[in-house]
Amino acid sequence: MSLAKAVVSGIVFRSPEKRFTQNNVPVSSFVLNIGERDEMLIRVISKRASLDELVSGISKDDRVLVEGKLQITTVKNDNGTERRIYEIDANTIEMMGAGSGVSTASTASSSNEDIVKFSQEEFSDELIGEDKIPF
Repeated sequence: MSLAKAVVSGIVFRSPEKRFTQNNVPVSSFVLNIGERDEMLIRVISKRASLDELVSGISKDDRVLVEGKLQITTVKNDNGTERRIYEIDANTIEMMGAGSGVSTASTASSSNEDIVKFSQEEFSDELIGEDKIPF
């Protein structure tokens, strides 16, 4: 079941592997850990030829950003318990922290000039009142 568009970032938990369908279409997949403290694993599937080169360059412990359709599947284990599998059918994959990003449409490079840093004084400890929320 496809739920919605999802954008997640995380660390590659399992290196990519490429397989081919019966029609000889390459399908690459890897496992992404999006949890900061605990492991929360999501399988990322890429069926797009434009992402093939980028996915083949990904290795374990790389930080990536993935945009695509979130899909949740429920499967039964041998002992009868049900388990949910989370997958993202990737439209865009970008490397983070390596100095460059590659997406399905174009290649973009990031520089330190694009990074905006905020100091602690710029943030207030006051809470926004309910009457100030626009929705």
